[in-house]
Amino acid sequence: MRQFSWLNQSSLVQEKDKITIQAPPRTDFFNFGLKLDENGLPDESVANAPFYYTEITGDFVLRVKVSLEFVATYDACALLLMKDERTWGKLCFEKSDFGTVAVVSVVTNVRSDDANGVNVDGRPVWLQAARVGNYFVFHYSLDGERYDMVRLFWMETDRPLKVGLVAQSPLGEG
Repeated sequence: MRQFSWLNQSSLVQEKDKITIQAPPRTDFFNFGLKLDENGLPDESVANAPFYYTEITGDFVLRVKVSLEFVATYDACALLLMKDERTWGKLCFEKSDFGTVAVVSVVTNVRSDDANGVNVDGRPVWLQAARVGNYFVFHYSLDGERYDMVRLFWMETDRPLKVGLVAQSPLGEG
């Protein structure tokens, strides 16, 4: 059994094979500032969402079935693969700013991008992240059988990654 730790601890309820994590108000992982501070981080960075993770070295596949109560725009549950506070990838099941529910990806190399994927009607969805060398790929599934690719990206790292679950509510009350 893997040991899990918290970055930005929140409440966690575990029942059999189900984990429930509460997203506190106005929480997210996103680096969107234009200038860098003395630590090399964008001047407008948010890294306060609860992240329940384990460390993994080498190639892996992580697959989870996720669902959530969508209340505010950008409320999401996500998989996060973090090298450090400047370098990470996130695959979200999120309430979009278009009023839809979507699979969304964010890749951060100092600054974050934001790529809306596909709108989905069904809940829950399965999210999957895989690593082969320094290539990473995100997939989603509506049925747990067929997985469609959302994004392929490169993240150079030779150290263990923090890999786990995020609950976020950037504009909401949690």
